[in-house]
Amino acid sequence: MKLFFVSLGCDKNLVDSEVMLGNLSEKGYSITDDETDADVIVVNTCCFINDAKEESIETILEMAKLKQVGNLKALLVTGCLAQRYQDEIKKEIPEVDAILGTSAIDMIVQAVEDALSGNGHDYINALNLPAHSGTKRMVTTGGHFAYLKIAEGCDKHCSYCIIPKIRGNYRSVAMEELIAEAQKLVSDGVKELILVAQETTLYGMDLYKEKKLPELLEKLCDIEDLKWIRILYCYPEEITPELVAVIKNEEKICHYLDVPIQHASDKILKRMGRRTNREQLIQKIALLRTEVPDICLRTTLITGFPGETQEDHEILMDFVNEMEFDRLGVFTYSPEENTPAAEMEDQIDDEIKIARQSEIMELQQEIAFENADKMIGRTLEVMVEGKVADEDVYIARTYKDAPNVDGFLFFESEYSLMSGDFCKVRVTGTNEYDLLGEMIQE
Repeated sequence: MKLFFVSLGCDKNLVDSEVMLGNLSEKGYSITDDETDADVIVVNTCCFINDAKEESIETILEMAKLKQVGNLKALLVTGCLAQRYQDEIKKEIPEVDAILGTSAIDMIVQAVEDALSGNGHDYINALNLPAHSGTKRMVTTGGHFAYLKIAEGCDKHCSYCIIPKIRGNYRSVAMEELIAEAQKLVSDGVKELILVAQETTLYGMDLYKEKKLPELLEKLCDIEDLKWIRILYCYPEEITPELVAVIKNEEKICHYLDVPIQHASDKILKRMGRRTNREQLIQKIALLRTEVPDICLRTTLITGFPGETQEDHEILMDFVNEMEFDRLGVFTYSPEENTPAAEMEDQIDDEIKIARQSEIMELQQEIAFENADKMIGRTLEVMVEGKVADEDVYIARTYKDAPNVDGFLFFESEYSLMSGDFCKVRVTGTNEYDLLGEMIQE
């Protein structure tokens, strides 16, 4: 039986997709990249914001057409949209044979077999089941880097966010499971592990009653052939001096931290249900830059949140200008049903949201280009990601570049290199967000 798999949304969802692919492959399903040739299609969905919801629905509808014109015998929908809107999916898209919630991905083989036999139904487990590692994963990122999901769910309950209701409470994966999964990934050729969760900094609080991310990082650093460790989704209030010390002292940990702050106006931060204020954010960023001077800081912001005034927007602009983040993304606020923010007064017009988003991104572009210019002359160790067709130009990532969200470094080499190879490159120029360089022969 041929299987076509669509994975939408975040890298945490991608890990779930890889676990499902691994389980199905082990049972003999062959993977195809041609949906018209597939006997089974699985769509792993996202519904974090409206755009993601629309993309998920459009993808399901597109795949459903293959029931009439392709070989499709079974269509399954999994992930966040499935968890949140299972009744609506069943009613509006009858071509869907089975629906799996976010805590039921380990039932994917049974679900596919039931669907093929005409007995497909809903597989919606309790949300707060223990989180486990994905030992049977089929890595889809090229084999030289992989995401390591260290926890599931979230306890923060920010006023704009639906994640706790579709992913459950925060549940850490046991440390011994994570180490075993990491060792397996590295033995299969992975050079870079990227730690992800809804929030990585709280890792271990539920299982061990204390934050265990520093200890987990130290144990991961002991894996011999692992080259880089990158940490995403660190809530600023949970970043401890112990964590900063581990990042500073362990050579394998990239001096890169993703710290989503969402805003800098104290009024808006409070309405968002965030746990920090502007001054605390300034202090935490100062701590990181003092202890790890070459650290690359990425953040995300939400603009157009209910009640955001022009003054609040200017406070945020001033903060962005003052902090000079290396990497920054801005989302316009998306009202999600069944969240407190969606019911708040003073909702902002879309035109204003988009205008404010554009202003922030224009400012950040200036900052990013200036930061890129400052890299000229530096020698960096880079990971090769690929090669420009018909040229001796290679594409690489530096420690400052997470996959799929940051930039690249382009350099020429007379040597033949493979994805996942490491080499040293001197930065010689820039091209907007990207760097240009020359390989240093060793």
